[in-house]
Amino acid sequence: MTDSAVLKTKDVELELPVVEATDGNSGLQIGKLLGTTGYTTLDTGYVNTASCQSAITYIDGDAGILRYRGYPIEQLAEKSTFLEVSYLLIYGELPTKDQLEDFAEKVSHRMMLDERLRELYRSFPAAATR
Repeated sequence: MTDSAVLKTKDVELELPVVEATDGNSGLQIGKLLGTTGYTTLDTGYVNTASCQSAITYIDGDAGILRYRGYPIEQLAEKSTFLEVSYLLIYGELPTKDQLEDFAEKVSHRMMLDERLRELYRSFPAAATR
């Protein structure tokens, strides 16, 4: 059974399911509020409203926290490469040495520019590329 909160107004009672957080505070799902009660929410300054649900990123601006897949951004910036962080975001974990080598090879193959596009770019006047 999922936790919920109940909002009562006039003759209407609305159950608001709890959305469990993987980190930080859990939230209340209020998507049916307007349609059921005719009310909206007011959160002046947007201080108590989550903008999205994410399994990848956790942000608490007031506390200065930014994490990707549970790793603090400071740790990733200091100890990981761009490709390692890319792998983390896509697959949910930092790569092993073999996984990183395989991933880097796949990425480099997709970076190849078709020769026809090179010719197209070369045909532009020099002033157009600045």
